[in-house]
Amino acid sequence: MARPEIRPPRGPRADNRLPLLLDAAAHLFAQRGYAATSMRDIAQAASMLPGSLYYHFAAKEDLLAAVYEAGVRDIVAAVRAALARERDPWARLEAACAAHLETVLKRADTAQVLIRVLPEHVPAAAARLKRLRAEYEAVFRELVDALPLAAGADRRTLRLMLLGALNWTRFWYREDGADTPRAIARRMLRLLRERQDAREETGEPHA
Repeated sequence: MARPEIRPPRGPRADNRLPLLLDAAAHLFAQRGYAATSMRDIAQAASMLPGSLYYHFAAKEDLLAAVYEAGVRDIVAAVRAALARERDPWARLEAACAAHLETVLKRADTAQVLIRVLPEHVPAAAARLKRLRAEYEAVFRELVDALPLAAGADRRTLRLMLLGALNWTRFWYREDGADTPRAIARRMLRLLRERQDAREETGEPHA
């Protein structure tokens, strides 16, 4: 009597469409915003059935959190790579700003989502999104804290002002314009440094 064939246990279903799904969601969130993008829109853009999309993510906010995580990973990797080439604190901050702008303005939809979709826009995922944003902003906190500023300098306001200015560039930057992301970053840091130097020379109190 023939022995029955023994089959190995089946592992979890592999699906190589997940990167495509995240890319499609990031692009739509970046272009339309979170509220204006439906799960059906994302499934269509990824050439998937809506049911297949829900196989990966139970709700749209879960998909947004995955896109946020990918955005943090992309932009932190770009910034860390830029920092590896610099030692001077001001040069390191400039390199980080340039990497931030190059990622946000030229390459990554995921990074655009970090800027366009704020945690308060999605109450169901607000806590998760805030944690992910804080993970990235911690990089700039370290860089600003390392600057040789006068005692009492308001480093928190400086950091928030700088990040706000960097993120606002998406509203006016033109790829066919004269300015490159690196040139913009260099000019921002030059103005910031000149302002700090002027305060120290005149003895103007810091906020």
